[in-house]
Amino acid sequence: MEQEKILMGQRELKRWHLMEMVKVGKITLREAGERIGVSYRQAKRIGQAIRERGIKGLVHGNRGRPSNHRLKESLRERVLKLSEEVYWDFNDTHFTEKLRECEGIDLNRETVRKLRREAGMAPKRRRRGPKHRKRRERKAQEGWMVLWDGSPHPWLGPDHPPCCLMAAIDDATGKLLAARFFPFEGSAGYLWLLKEMVKKYGIPMIIYQDRHGALHRNDSHWSLEEQLAGRQEPTQVGLALEALGIQSISALSPQAKGRVEKLFATLQDRLGAELRLKGMVTMEEANRFLQPTFLNAFNRRFAVKPRESQKAWREVSKHLDLDRIISFRYTATVGNDNTARLGGLVLDIPSGPQRRSYAKVKVEARQLLNGSWRIYAQDQLIAKHSPTSLKEPLRALPRNKHHAKGVKDDNWVYLASAPSREGDPYLTPCSSNIVDCSATWRFTFRLLPLNRDLL
Repeated sequence: MEQEKILMGQRELKRWHLMEMVKVGKITLREAGERIGVSYRQAKRIGQAIRERGIKGLVHGNRGRPSNHRLKESLRERVLKLSEEVYWDFNDTHFTEKLRECEGIDLNRETVRKLRREAGMAPKRRRRGPKHRKRRERKAQEGWMVLWDGSPHPWLGPDHPPCCLMAAIDDATGKLLAARFFPFEGSAGYLWLLKEMVKKYGIPMIIYQDRHGALHRNDSHWSLEEQLAGRQEPTQVGLALEALGIQSISALSPQAKGRVEKLFATLQDRLGAELRLKGMVTMEEANRFLQPTFLNAFNRRFAVKPRESQKAWREVSKHLDLDRIISFRYTATVGNDNTARLGGLVLDIPSGPQRRSYAKVKVEARQLLNGSWRIYAQDQLIAKHSPTSLKEPLRALPRNKHHAKGVKDDNWVYLASAPSREGDPYLTPCSSNIVDCSATWRFTFRLLPLNRDLL
């Protein structure tokens, strides 16, 4: 007769040995229970099972049986199929969330991770190593500090050209305040973030940023006016921040603004996969998905509560013209032909009811974020122009010979050539003392080479 073999682990062997010692009277049942690490009542049950069934009494009744919590084979195959065919670029946590939201499969992250690893699916990225520095404590109130940055990345897939995601995040809560795709990181993107954030939440106290050229003057050139004033003229974004009374702090390293860097790492993990899943391949489609679908879902998942309930956002005054403040601003002197020249751009200034000509008058030209132009003289709006493409940066001729190297002769003049059409969406009614050039002229931009000698 073949003998039955019973596989036992170290725990079962220890219990058998101690119960044999109890049987011969070397130790008491209570002492055996203490050595095993169970109560007296449990030790008594173990002894009773050994007396009734022998050594088999130490073997758990479910040994060799499949677990009641084991996934069904059909469910396991379905999860792996979804992982391979649909959610192949999702990390384990993100994939678990999508299973619950979109597929109706409620599993915990560890189960999903084990299924993927057993099937030979490598993780999307390695786990981060240990932190080498102390993390800066969050601000106590929402709106006290805002961090913003841009991240060039193939967001729309490897088969499409890279674009730049520009985003602003609140330091106290980690809330994603505003985000938008742009062709590149520049002043237009930061101005758009600023305007969107101010309109939606209010004016923050501090903005923490890097030393990008659109945010921080990196050139060593000082004009005569700057030398006399003892400070360099801020960038276009810096001028808008000063006008709103926002303090700007420039970080000296990426680690100093680690929260916004971590934000983009999370977005590169999640947002690119979401866009690929929805078949979005253009920036217009991606921007429509961001506002507000993705932003709301992201904030529900990652935003935290601030230490203090009081908010530090400053209320925007009703008399504040955000369109004018958050814009590109340039100064020019009106020529004898009653035009303002900004590099290769020529802006007509028609005579108004108050004066016939603005020749030799220093004016301020503002290009709004929609591309339209406003011209001010002594803080009075004197002309409007239809939108042109955003010039970033819109400069006159290079400041010195060093910058002039490699500059192509590609400046152009925009000439007003025909009467305007009625119903132009960019035209707005004018008051009696404002001359709207768009109401008289329609800009059909004829591109003509600019003669530098005329500047």
